[in-house]
Amino acid sequence: MFFLNHFFTLIPNEIQSLNPFHISLSLSLSLSLSLSLSLSLSDMENGNHQIAVIEDRDHKFLIKAVEEAYKAVECGDGRPFGALVVHKDEVVVSCHNMVLKHTDPTAHAEVTAIREACKKLNRIKLSDCEMYASCEPCPMCFSAIQLSRIKRLVYGAKAEAAIAGGIPIGDFISDALRGTGFHEKTNLEIKQADGNGAIIAEQVFERSKAMFPKR
Repeated sequence: MFFLNHFFTLIPNEIQSLNPFHISLSLSLSLSLSLSLSLSLSDMENGNHQIAVIEDRDHKFLIKAVEEAYKAVECGDGRPFGALVVHKDEVVVSCHNMVLKHTDPTAHAEVTAIREACKKLNRIKLSDCEMYASCEPCPMCFSAIQLSRIKRLVYGAKAEAAIAGGIPIGDFISDALRGTGFHEKTNLEIKQADGNGAIIAEQVFERSKAMFPKR
């Protein structure tokens, strides 16, 4: 509670120069951090320290992916999607959707992150890396994740949240990702954020809708 009171006391002086969009994002991320810390302390008190550490780590990287999603719209580069490639707890690349900037319908956040990570690491297999995506990857992105051999995927919002938020992605949902495919299977570990992490990720679409590029 002290963390929240301290944060709200500082708001007027620290973010008075930000527009309402940034203030909203700052509040969401700060509240998210506060809740995450509370959950972690509770878990440690109950003897679930390892689980708490993993969840706090996932939450930290997922929030960075969400920040990239907002950046995509703010910069006019593309739609509100962000993705990170992480190697040994270090962020290799942090990317967002670039379809408008590159005039490339395949320049999704996840594909862009994989391309940049492969260049940076100078290899085509990312079998010792993880991906954090602000939203559930489309079939193209999920195929790219599998081809790059990424070992673990953590995502925030479900595809339905993007569709409901006005993102024109149709019904492009990967059956392999959800485990409902008959021929298409996957072996990588997949985790969808729950609780506050999922809420923060889903809010991206509604809060950035007015900023969507018109072209």
